Amino acid sequence: MPIRIVDLTDADAFALVPPCADPGFDHRSCDYWEDADRGSKAARASWFADAPASSSPSSAPRDANPFAPPPKASANPFAPSGGSADNPFAPSRPAGAAPNPFARDDDPFADNPFAPTRPDRPKVAADAPRKLALLGRGLGVFGSYSKVLLDGDEAAAYAQFGPLSAYPRAQRLRDLYPQLPEAPLPAVITCIATTAAGRHRGHAQALVEAVCDDLARRGFAAVEAYPERGTRPDATSAATPEFWLSAGFRIAVEDDRFPVVRREL
Repeated sequence: MPIRIVDLTDADAFALVPPCADPGFDHRSCDYWEDADRGSKAARASWFADAPASSSPSSAPRDANPFAPPPKASANPFAPSGGSADNPFAPSRPAGAAPNPFARDDDPFADNPFAPTRPDRPKVAADAPRKLALLGRGLGVFGSYSKVLLDGDEAAAYAQFGPLSAYPRAQRLRDLYPQLPEAPLPAVITCIATTAAGRHRGHAQALVEAVCDDLARRGFAAVEAYPERGTRPDATSAATPEFWLSAGFRIAVEDDRFPVVRREL
């Protein structure tokens, strides 16, 4: 069956994320690397459950003062209909019309009819799952932050990566080692994982190779990873030092618990 590698940039691709080999963890609800203080690898089903409308703060009544006067219909009773409530001389506009009908509503230059229309940048939907929203933060500038390797129709491996600025825990760990070069800053691979059924078939190495090639095309000169020693293989998101050595990395900083591996691109 053919091997394919897919970038996670939308909900359809996000649905391909494979389960973790340890069912206590979940790639789809992991924010361990994105949150240096409270991040977790745990499987959190609540991230995928629809919250009841009554639990939303915006659904609660906003008028908490029974003595408050009723709201005024307009801050300026002399403002023309559809115009600005604060400016009685503002021209009337049709209800719901943008200030400039030829500009995008979210364009900061919407009031300037001579400003060029900026192309839409890729982004995830506003109601996307929280993890997909985290993975989509850099779509408009950096590109994708994760890839899935498909063996035929089955997702067999998952990788998460990106600029160092996207992963505060990686930055904090890197700060422990002043001997690491500060410039140019590397890209990082924070997670590499293979499903239990996809083990020992070279999928993780193939996916790392694809990520490194991608990062080189994006202009990075080096990539780092932060494996963990002394833990179960399925409990670490960044594999073992031995895995990275087999993938062309070298030990940049030796440490009994959290060594740093690095590969020049």
